[in-house]
This record gives sequence, C-alpha cells and structure tokens, in this order.
Amino acid sequence: MGKVHKAIIPAAGLGTRFLPVTKAIPKEMLPVVDRPSIQYVVEEAVAAGLTDVLIVTGRGKSSIDDHFDRAPELEARLEADGKDALLREVQGLAALARVHSVRQHEALGLGHAVLAAREHVGDEPFAVLLGDDFMVDDGKLLRSMLDVYERYERSCLALMETTPDEISAYGAATPEPVEEGLVRVLDTVEKPRPGEAPSNLAVIGHYVFTPRIFDALSRIEPGVGGEYQLTDAIDLLCRDEEVYGRIFSEGRYDIGRPVEFLRANVELALERPEFRAGVEEFLVEIARDRGLL
Repeated sequence: MGKVHKAIIPAAGLGTRFLPVTKAIPKEMLPVVDRPSIQYVVEEAVAAGLTDVLIVTGRGKSSIDDHFDRAPELEARLEADGKDALLREVQGLAALARVHSVRQHEALGLGHAVLAAREHVGDEPFAVLLGDDFMVDDGKLLRSMLDVYERYERSCLALMETTPDEISAYGAATPEPVEEGLVRVLDTVEKPRPGEAPSNLAVIGHYVFTPRIFDALSRIEPGVGGEYQLTDAIDLLCRDEEVYGRIFSEGRYDIGRPVEFLRANVELALERPEFRAGVEEFLVEIARDRGLL
C-alpha cells in the first residue's frame, strides 16, 4: 500500500458546546492565540511529512477553505504597507500542503465524515486528525504512528490513559502489549459506561488507517447518539486484521471543550516570547485579586 501521504481532517461538526459563537463561526476557526485550531492540525500533519490534506466540511464552513487559500487583496495591502513578515505568514498558509475540501451534507457522525473521504483517498493508507484536537509536539506522535504503519502495514490509533470517570467520554480500547508504548488493539467500544470500559486507554483524535477501514465504515449502523461512530468501524476492523495503538501522555489540546480551549490559549501564549510577559502579569494579577496568592 506504500507510504502515507494523505491526511483527512473532519471539520463538519456543529460545535454546540461553543454556541452562540459557533452559529456563525466554525469551531475549528476559533483562535488559539493567533491562529485557528485547524491550522495547528494542518501544521502537525505537515511536520509529520504528510503533503495532501482533505478537510471534510459542512454548511457554513467556507471560512476554513478561505483560510488556506490565497488572498490577493490582503497580500497587496501588506506588501504596500511594508509588513513583510505578515505577508510571508499569510502567503505560507496556501503553501503548507495541498489542501482540498469535501462537504459532508449531514452531520451524521465521525464515521460518516471519514467515509466522505473515500473517493479522495482511494486505495491508499491515510491519517485522520480531528479539527479541534491537536498535538503541539512538532509531529512527534503522528510520526511515531506512521512508523508503526510502515513496520506492520496495519492501522494505528493514538491512545491515552484516562481516569475511570473520563473514559466514558471516549472510545475505549482493549489492549494487548507489544512493546513499551505500543499495544495491539483487540477491540474498541464507544463511550462505555463508567465501570464497563475494557481499559483506561482512550482512543484520541489521531489515527492512521489502511484503506480497509472504508469497508468497515460501510458496514456499521448508527450507534451512540444515533450517529455513525468511527469507533464501531475500528471494532469491525480489529476482527479482520491487526490494529495497533501508540500510547502517549503529553502535548495534546482538545479545544472542543470550552475550559480546554481557554487552557490552550493561556499555555500556548506562555510559550510565545512576544506574549509571555504580558500573560504572566495578568495571571498574577488575577490570582492576587482572587486571593490565590
């Protein structure tokens, strides 16, 4: 099946946790410091060596396409104003990768969104990265998952240890140890009830798939929430061929949840030299005002 070159980014969700702002603005375009979250995802794919990105969008998401397109009027203004650094940054967005989009006409779940990419992917292996769940690790986790695929020519999932209470918000994996940080995934279950999860390893927003996942996706029925769940298709895939899981613990930001979105903004701003002093100052001020210091 060859090397992995393509990444699929599902970005058609309604973003109900962020209403009312997401009534008009895609949640994937909400700013994390000075760039939308989906830009972090595309940059992560590029850092791992992927060159072809398909974004699965929905109604009202045209601003995502615009973000990765050229903007001649804006570029001309920046050039005329001598803002060369900003000009290079804006032009660089269109040069990050070959970015395409396809529309998911109904929000019928993550599995349905991935299936919408079948024609674009064809018979190639590919990665799936959620549009509101990204790693700040220079592509390290994704590269390690691609390495697993190249070793075994089998799908690989990102797995993270959670608490028993948290696991019910995710898909949970049944693991079989292979080596340190790597397991074989025997089966998966979507959003298990507390106490019924097969392990505390949650399937987290990063996947590398063989094209056989599309056959599994075409066989599943609506599951939790009445949606076509990717986890259910992975469970079917586990019955047909080996599936691996790469365990990780650091670098993840889930900005689909409001508190995590705020945390990402603060932590990533502190990593930027131009913002660090100002952010530290107002954090200390807030802490003192609230009697925390």
